[in-house]
Amino acid sequence: MELKEIQRRLRECIDRSGIPQKTIAEQIGVSPQTVSKYMKKDIFPALDTFAALCRVLDVTSDYILGLSKY
Repeated sequence: MELKEIQRRLRECIDRSGIPQKTIAEQIGVSPQTVSKYMKKDIFPALDTFAALCRVLDVTSDYILGLSKY
């Protein structure tokens, strides 16, 4: 799976969560600008940040990484 598809899934999960980017950022310990960069630029969170992001969004890492459909 390409990074663009992973970002699309991540963006979809963030949008669907209804949680403001600022709140997500606070809960995972990054700036709101960093959350925005995860969605729009070719960067990916560190593994510990990615795990925290999945918990906050209540989504599996397998889904975001394209290893499962749900």
